[in-house]
Amino acid sequence: MKTIPKVGMALLVVAVAYSCKDAVSTDESVNSESPAMEESVNAKAESSAVISSSAAVEPKNSNRKFIRTADIKFKVKNTAQSTYAIENATNKFGGFVTYTNLQSTISDKDETKVSQDSILETTRYTVENNITIRVPNTQLDTVIKTIAKEIDFLDYRVIKADDVSLKMLANQMAQNRSNNSEKRIEKAIDDKGKKLNNIIDAEDHLDDKKEQNDNTKLENLSLKDQVNFSTLTLQIYQREAIKQEMVANEKSINAYRPNIGLQIVDSLKTGWFMLEAIIAFVVQLWGLALIGFLAWFGYKKYLKK
Repeated sequence: MKTIPKVGMALLVVAVAYSCKDAVSTDESVNSESPAMEESVNAKAESSAVISSSAAVEPKNSNRKFIRTADIKFKVKNTAQSTYAIENATNKFGGFVTYTNLQSTISDKDETKVSQDSILETTRYTVENNITIRVPNTQLDTVIKTIAKEIDFLDYRVIKADDVSLKMLANQMAQNRSNNSEKRIEKAIDDKGKKLNNIIDAEDHLDDKKEQNDNTKLENLSLKDQVNFSTLTLQIYQREAIKQEMVANEKSINAYRPNIGLQIVDSLKTGWFMLEAIIAFVVQLWGLALIGFLAWFGYKKYLKK
């Protein structure tokens, strides 16, 4: 009775040892097959992490006014598909596209004759796109993180945050001073402007003040717009692609020349047509021949006697 538990314990130990061995071998095979994949994933994750850390250029919860711009160049798997993904992400987060130029640049083109009527045309080309988008300043980091998913290789990323707080404050103060100056000039024109020349000079000065005030106001509105909407300039491209296409072989005129027999027959026909033309031309001169004959006959019959 005691041997049965011992045999069961032995079998259990063997089973546990065998399962541990399988687990170790499985881990080793996974570790031996995954370095390339792991390296690719890590590279892509690193690129995404680098491009998406745009918030580091300015302090969080800051009351300052920043104009944030980004200039990014990177390679993608498919330029057209990445373009559509970027445009959709821009619209999704309340932005808009101001410029996009999707084009193919041909680097090499070769033609190989495969038969009398067919040519294999091989074209090497690169598809690239320059995109300019504007997104809400609060969504810039989110949009950049979304764009980072399309990166296959990052060339560079430049992010700028220009502090325009003092510039906007200076414009506002200048606008207030201009408003006060306009009111004083208008009041002086109404109260003290009696002579026409003085009124005209005061009105001209008032117009200059209003124009200066308008320019300052427009500059401030432009700065606010740049603060509220960040500008991203993207340069995307893909690996050089190859397209092969079978096209018709355009034969030269020599391929359609008739054989020598047909050329001889055509020459005989042409010669006969020329002879007919000469005979017809001579027949058209029958009037001159008749006059010549009558002149000769008259000479022989009358003048010679």
